[in-house]
Amino acid sequence: MIAIIIAFILAYLVGSFPTSFIMGKALKGIDIRQVGSGNAGATNVLRTVGKIPAVVTLIVDILKGSLVVFVIANLLYPHTQNIALGPFRALLGFIVICGHIWPVFLGFRGGKGVATTIGVVAALEPTVLLWGLLVWVAVFSMTNYVSLSSIAMGVTFPIVSLIFHQPVYNLIFFVTLCAINTYKHKGNIDRLIMGVESKTVIFKRS
Repeated sequence: MIAIIIAFILAYLVGSFPTSFIMGKALKGIDIRQVGSGNAGATNVLRTVGKIPAVVTLIVDILKGSLVVFVIANLLYPHTQNIALGPFRALLGFIVICGHIWPVFLGFRGGKGVATTIGVVAALEPTVLLWGLLVWVAVFSMTNYVSLSSIAMGVTFPIVSLIFHQPVYNLIFFVTLCAINTYKHKGNIDRLIMGVESKTVIFKRS
């Protein structure tokens, strides 16, 4: 039980590492939550700080999820009891994502958790992530809406998990992620409906 509690705390603290906030403060002296979209994520870093800081933010936030599932879960699992490795890893993945969304270091006001979710799903179920990323790229290439692409990716996860007959705990995990992801994008959904959502152009056409 002690090992499980330690794993939960470590997963949450890793998720709480405020990458985008640090980038904004260190490079522009801004609180990323007070500029642009107000979201503490890589997309807002792109819009308000720059491309390279956004890439760094994206990579670090992805690695947070993978680190917890690959390293922390595997290191502490041998010291746990009465829980299988699969559900243990999925549970730690969920906690690290929650840490990113509700970080203790930022007064529980973090990002939407998309990048960290990618890192977690990459470690848990690469096939599910592959299909999700394909949907993300397809939607983004047609719309240039990061929010809509992220929502579509989140919806894809439980569908693919169901199609490939994955364990019930995986399906529950992906359904929960989909619900949280959709909820965190509720403001974006409202703006999409009103036609005022901001588009993101990564590569400008000459």
